[in-house]
Amino acid sequence: MAPGRAGAALPSLALLLLPLASAGLSGYFGTKSRYEEVNPHLLRDPLSLGPPAAAGSRLPASCAPLQLRAVLRHGTRYPTAGQIRRLGQLHARLLLHRPAVACPAAAAFAGWQMWYEESLDGRLAPQGRRDMEYLARRLAARFPALFAPRRRLVLASSSKHRCLQSGAAFRRGLGPSLSLDSDEVEVEVNDSLMRFFDHCAKFVALVEENDAAMCQVDAFKEGPEMRKVLEKVASALCLPVEELNADLVQVAFLTCSYELAIKNVTSPWCSLFSEEDAKVLEYLNDLKQYWKRGYGYDINSRSSCILFQDIFQHLDKAVEESKSSKPISSPLIVQVGHAETLQPLLALMGFFKDDEPLRANNYVRQMHRKFRSGRIVPYAANLVFVLYHCDQVKTSKEEYQVQMLLNEKLMLFHHSNDTISTYADLKDYYKDILENCHFKEECELPKLNVTAVDEL
Repeated sequence: MAPGRAGAALPSLALLLLPLASAGLSGYFGTKSRYEEVNPHLLRDPLSLGPPAAAGSRLPASCAPLQLRAVLRHGTRYPTAGQIRRLGQLHARLLLHRPAVACPAAAAFAGWQMWYEESLDGRLAPQGRRDMEYLARRLAARFPALFAPRRRLVLASSSKHRCLQSGAAFRRGLGPSLSLDSDEVEVEVNDSLMRFFDHCAKFVALVEENDAAMCQVDAFKEGPEMRKVLEKVASALCLPVEELNADLVQVAFLTCSYELAIKNVTSPWCSLFSEEDAKVLEYLNDLKQYWKRGYGYDINSRSSCILFQDIFQHLDKAVEESKSSKPISSPLIVQVGHAETLQPLLALMGFFKDDEPLRANNYVRQMHRKFRSGRIVPYAANLVFVLYHCDQVKTSKEEYQVQMLLNEKLMLFHHSNDTISTYADLKDYYKDILENCHFKEECELPKLNVTAVDEL
């Protein structure tokens, strides 16, 4: 994994401008964060591989990569139809309201054009295509032996349009350097792995469709921190506070994030919020992610064991093929899903877990929390497993080693506190999940007529 740069930029992508600062808010946009927030060096050069890895995290020259398995979140997208509807309602309310006194913030929105249309409904934005094309170029530069000509690439995706388009953009980013056969360019739809949550009846019934499961989120919306933000925004817009609620304030904040990520501009909506407000709204977003996709309920992460086990089944196969001196049948497996695909998987593996759960009443205590969704699953987030075969080792166990990267940064394994692990040790650490987490059993609804809260 050599640091440096991923070759010359694609001509069609050369118009990428340095993003403007959004009043110091951009670090708090949660799952609507730009990928550049976790890798700021990409603002200067979108093909940069960043600072070199520390000497202790580099594998010996005698280790050669056998397989790369990447689970990606789609690139930058437009708001959903529901978000666009709520934004339209808020904007219309501001245009109709005629404050008795001069109101600069309200006047600024009178000149803002509501350009979002419901037909955009979560689709991939042009910036999202660039996210994927550049990511492909950087991964190919990090692992040139795996992305060599005539190497087989398996591309899979969620059925959502933004994911399919992200997969196609990733493939385009590799350019003609991979002389793949035409039948290998197609993106396979695999919702059982990329949208496992939709197929988990227990999760759908007890979390997704259960309002009580989000009680911590609802309590924070009514709490003192959000009340303070609500009153401040209402005052700035010269609106009675009763005309706003937490959801509308969040829509305004997210519009600030969308304008930066999609159009590379600082929106008038950003002017409504200070950095302190942004921290509160980030926590609201993180509470939802925590209780719906993270550590809040066991089923959130347990539903992802089908994906976790599939990753290790392919790694196992590569090890067996290597031991038999056969060519690796799938050296490159790239799958495109959602924040909701990656967040549960990372929770299943025990990453970004705080000692204390995120709750409505511990905002101040969680100021330095590990669970910050914008740092974990921004747009174009990626979790990469790389399996290596190493010669000149002391024991047979050391022959196969693994590294994991999240958003192109090496991760420390829990069992070793190191960025390198033998494959055998990694499998042993996750033995219980690999052997005893059965998707069908985990996701089966309880037969007894218990309440959702009791079951969770």
